Amino acid sequence: MSIFSPYLNYIDDQASIMEELLITWANINSFSYNAAGLDRMLSALEDAFRPFNRDMQKIELGSYQPIDSPEKGEEITLGRALSLRKNIAGKPQIFLCCHMDTVFPPNHQFQKCVRLDDDRLQGPGVADAKGGLLVMLKALEAFERSPWANELGWEALINPDEEVGSPGSKLLLERAARANDIGLIFEPSLSDGNLVGARRGSGNFVVMVKGQAAHAGREPHIGRNAINALAEFIVQLNLLPPGALGLTLNVGYIEGGGPVNVVPDRAICKFNVRVSNKEDQQLFEHHLESIKEKISRREGISIESRGGFSRPPKPLDDKTRALLNHFAAVGRELGLSLESRFSGGACDGNNLAAWGLPTMDSLGVTGDGIHSSNEYVQMRSITQRAKLTALFLMKLGAGAISFLR
Repeated sequence: MSIFSPYLNYIDDQASIMEELLITWANINSFSYNAAGLDRMLSALEDAFRPFNRDMQKIELGSYQPIDSPEKGEEITLGRALSLRKNIAGKPQIFLCCHMDTVFPPNHQFQKCVRLDDDRLQGPGVADAKGGLLVMLKALEAFERSPWANELGWEALINPDEEVGSPGSKLLLERAARANDIGLIFEPSLSDGNLVGARRGSGNFVVMVKGQAAHAGREPHIGRNAINALAEFIVQLNLLPPGALGLTLNVGYIEGGGPVNVVPDRAICKFNVRVSNKEDQQLFEHHLESIKEKISRREGISIESRGGFSRPPKPLDDKTRALLNHFAAVGRELGLSLESRFSGGACDGNNLAAWGLPTMDSLGVTGDGIHSSNEYVQMRSITQRAKLTALFLMKLGAGAISFLR
């Protein structure tokens, strides 16, 4: 029997507790802009993580204006982050991070957990990422019970704004990237259980077109149709620049106009862009400005954009590849066959890697249907993934794994 087995067995004994805790957390609506729900979730997490550190910090993140707000207006107050540290003198220092917010607002129909079968639990955020919070919690509990708990230091951060790009927790993440040696993020794994290697970068944009209103029957020649201009903008936007092979674009929202006997003087669209590298990002930014400049030349038409890339591309560099190899080896000891795959999704791991921290960012649960009312988690994966991180930490503390930043 491995010297680590008694401490991993603790996780097996937690199965019923983990299910109850996950249902409790997932039934709390913690939409990114639901301040009351985020406060309830924060209190629940304080109770769960308090045994590690009685001096946990609740950090105010302030407020910000979402870029997808059609007009400049009142800013939204963000939830508070939860931060704790153990053994700040230990080496190496490990940064563990997961988010508490979800994409489902309080008026969304998807609010409660339902058992689908013996292994699948459906519910808001069960995979992304409240299941990941549970993996992080139980992995730390097992590690802290082991004799190697004082051989390394760790910092944990639970942020309330990841689903909207982490605008308030960005500085906390950057500080953590500078202060630690390894980053562990508990976003869900791929649906087949494999880990994410490289990730695309992501940017959100809003474009607002202003024209000139007029009576559509009497004076259509005086009007300047903002919807027509926006339609042409969208068509040209989708004619992606040559050479941008890793670039994808999704126009997800349009709005404008009113009564059909009035020439519309306002139209808005919101879109998301994914890029595989910095070159694609630069190509797109030039592409966007070129289209805006062309359409704005027209008399009576003006166009404005807001937004940008909040998640830089995350390439698979040598340090990340080495970290993936360590987790694959640990996984084999647990009977897991883990490979790395490319993902078009983006997360806080993109930013940590851009700041130079070698990061594994898909250590959470296995499930599917994330960001939809079909989201579910495979319950057995909670135990598997908690053991994966716990064993990695124990082997690192025991000197069985060596990793230099």
